[in-house]
Amino acid sequence: MNGAGRAFYKSALVLIAFLLGGALVAAGIIPAGFFNLKPGAPEPPPSSSTTAPAQTPAVVIGPLNVADTVAQASPAVVNINTINETRVVDPFFDDPFFREFFGNPRVRPQTQVNYGIGTGFLITPEGHIVTNEHVVKSASTIEVTVNGMDKPLPAIVVGSDHELDLAVIKIDAGKTLPQLSLGDSGGLRPGDWVIAIGNPFGLDHTVTTGVVSALGRPVSVEDRIYRNLIQTDAAINPGNSGGPLLNLQGQVVGINTAVNAQAQGIGFAIPVNTAKEVLDDLINKGRISRPWMGISTQAITPDIASSAKLPDLKGVVIIGVEPGSPAAQANLSAKDIIRKIDGQPVQGPDDFTSEVRKRKVGDQVRLEIIRDGRTIEAVVILGEQP
Repeated sequence: MNGAGRAFYKSALVLIAFLLGGALVAAGIIPAGFFNLKPGAPEPPPSSSTTAPAQTPAVVIGPLNVADTVAQASPAVVNINTINETRVVDPFFDDPFFREFFGNPRVRPQTQVNYGIGTGFLITPEGHIVTNEHVVKSASTIEVTVNGMDKPLPAIVVGSDHELDLAVIKIDAGKTLPQLSLGDSGGLRPGDWVIAIGNPFGLDHTVTTGVVSALGRPVSVEDRIYRNLIQTDAAINPGNSGGPLLNLQGQVVGINTAVNAQAQGIGFAIPVNTAKEVLDDLINKGRISRPWMGISTQAITPDIASSAKLPDLKGVVIIGVEPGSPAAQANLSAKDIIRKIDGQPVQGPDDFTSEVRKRKVGDQVRLEIIRDGRTIEAVVILGEQP
């Protein structure tokens, strides 16, 4: 074969290889190692080793098993409907000026009916349900709709707590019910994926997803102060209250509670670890048993620190002691300055309150106190908050 023939032969082979390769790609058959190449990316340099380079795992953005998690968790998520009936009298007839001239007419009180919606989730096969206290507060009638059941079931409040905004209600379904497992909110990190299931605006079993935006958020809503909330951008709307915030394993990590109506993508949930600490009290006692010392305190001001010759503003000063309280029995008195609790410096009133609440009813607490320029120690046995 002459030179021209050999050149033609090589050109034909290249063309055939090109056409064959195109046909393989079109058929979805891709050679090994092709997955790592992106459009426009340079080809990897030739390797002197005969061993194929290790494949770099792809970075997956977003949850892949939301549908499976929702399918598993949804049967234990319930819708809550409440009715609150209050008897009211027209304020015109209750006016002293009116009664002065017209006496006390026999006026029938009118019944005012308010309807509410919320969400909850089952935590026992017997029908115990966790929700928010504000969902069932003052309700004269509570009805729970369980997924797969034809009619709503009446529910009773087993226990509730205004401060934590938690409540446990119970239904009797006449059968074993599904339940959600409680996870560990202490392991959450900003950026973790979460799923909210609830009853927003009456649209039952609505699913939204997002991430944990922040942890430990303090939020004030009306007369309630939440000290440690999970912030999430998973959509939470009226009716979601009391529903579960789930991780991708289907475990409850939070109880959806509030939403910032003036913003988008800012919702809040109570950490499930907060609920786990008090569930036994709510179910068995109907309320939370809190340790109690029986004192009122205020922060150390520069004037107080100067008068007591303190080196800093740490600690709290007692401004009142309730008679018969554990503090009174330990001979604490007004103007005492508490500097340490169980050997730990007290930063201020919030820190002191937090330290007391970490303990249990019946625990002994050792306080380092400044009284009349002297440092003394007092032992207080914590009682139960009335």
